[in-house]
Amino acid sequence: MRVPSRSPGQQPGPTVAATAPARRLPPAAGRRPAGAPDLAAYRAAVAELLVEVGALADAPSTTARQVLLDQRLREPAIAAVLDATSQGFVGARETLLLEMTRYQPNARSSAHDLTALVRIYLLSRIDVMWWRDSPTFLTDSQVNTSIDLVDLEWLRRRGLLAFRYQEQPAGVLSRGLRAVRRRLLPDATPRTAGLMFRRARREVVALLNDIGREFALATPPGTPPLWVTSLARSAEHQYRLRRLGYAAMVPSGHCLGWAADVEMAWFRRFGVRETLVDLLLARQEAGEINVVDEGQAWHLCLAPDARRRFRRAYEVEMGM
Repeated sequence: MRVPSRSPGQQPGPTVAATAPARRLPPAAGRRPAGAPDLAAYRAAVAELLVEVGALADAPSTTARQVLLDQRLREPAIAAVLDATSQGFVGARETLLLEMTRYQPNARSSAHDLTALVRIYLLSRIDVMWWRDSPTFLTDSQVNTSIDLVDLEWLRRRGLLAFRYQEQPAGVLSRGLRAVRRRLLPDATPRTAGLMFRRARREVVALLNDIGREFALATPPGTPPLWVTSLARSAEHQYRLRRLGYAAMVPSGHCLGWAADVEMAWFRRFGVRETLVDLLLARQEAGEINVVDEGQAWHLCLAPDARRRFRRAYEVEMGM
């Protein structure tokens, strides 16, 4: 079973160096430091747990499901990752059990059933473990004014992005125009709400540019570019999403600024979804990112070991 597992700041200068796609990480880059949790073992243990959770997904199995989780979450491969998160083992475990108790399926949520909820929660804990010392963007204002984030629109207008995105409509007129376009051209763009915040860390921009270039080289001419559906978010907005029924996990790599979501389902109509799947999983295997299959979109988080390389890549691309 294959489980994949945010102030404008200083604006880049006008000179842009022409660069080729960044080289692939060598196999050694995926090796874990001594004492670090074994992420391959963690993902494998989560995959096994998901099979058992799926067999106990009906309502009468609530007690048996909790007993199962109590036992399996204590296994060394899983406990090591949960214990290394900002919540610690107990906090992570209690949060998962609470998420499951409160779970209500709905059309907006990427967690279409309890098994998907557990998968998304547990695999996204890798992000939280990696970036546990990063400060959280608590409010929308912090996202919009942080010097650690750059404005994608500034970059897009200068042709410095190898991926696409769309913003959420700001008013009634914009929403109406979006609805009309979708009726006339239903498959021209992914069916997503769009970015609430068009801001991202420089390293994440470089990562997405690198993935976007690799995706373009691996797909036939005419294939649309990589499409990004979410970037940095505030905790304030995360709770807003939860109230609307989305599977917005807390804590989240998005609220730390190191995560992004990319569209997957839309690329089926071009016959290249599996190409993107393979590309992302290869980067995970190399230790560059963490990947979480969330259905229509996949969640990505930059690994700390790759941060310096992508910061340098961003500076080269921007001519800094």
